[in-house]
Amino acid sequence: MDSVRFDEAPRIASTKIIVAGGFGVGKTTLVGAVSEIVPLRTEALVTTESVGIDDMDSTPDKATTTVAMDFGRITLSNDLVLYLFGTPGQRRFWFMWDDLIRGAVDAIVIVDTGRLEDSFSVVDYFEAKKLPFIVAINEFDGGQRYTPDQIREALAISPGIPIMTIDARERESAKHALIRVAEFALEQLTATSRIESA
Repeated sequence: MDSVRFDEAPRIASTKIIVAGGFGVGKTTLVGAVSEIVPLRTEALVTTESVGIDDMDSTPDKATTTVAMDFGRITLSNDLVLYLFGTPGQRRFWFMWDDLIRGAVDAIVIVDTGRLEDSFSVVDYFEAKKLPFIVAINEFDGGQRYTPDQIREALAISPGIPIMTIDARERESAKHALIRVAEFALEQLTATSRIESA
């Protein structure tokens, strides 16, 4: 019997990624589309109690809402596992965001072009926290289409931040966004290392 050399086993890196955005933009959908485990969801039914508190005008058919977080996991390669933490979108639950982002290396900010105004405070949050992020434009059926450059200008996003279009329902599309956010995190880490060593 051949002996097993443990020093030859691949080293697996795990990374925490935040999936954020306004109410009803597709965060839970994206986590569910790509997770290789049954995703943990903390959804509650939308009731009349939220009338006057939550803006439901743009998503009248939405029956549930995330009240704490979504959690999923995806293995991108033999040596890289991403742990996904989806934030609640309703403003009254945003106090949890500070706890959710602890230990995260990067974030995906999902944007709905029909409600761009909901994205300003999300982008501002990550800029203030200095947590790198990419922007993913979730292209809803029948929604207005804009180019990444138009979204960059509308949200005043700096040129260095990647912007891409996705369909949060489609596994491959959502996975592509996760690959991009992992690449961006590595780019940021490499840039920081160069600055520190200079």
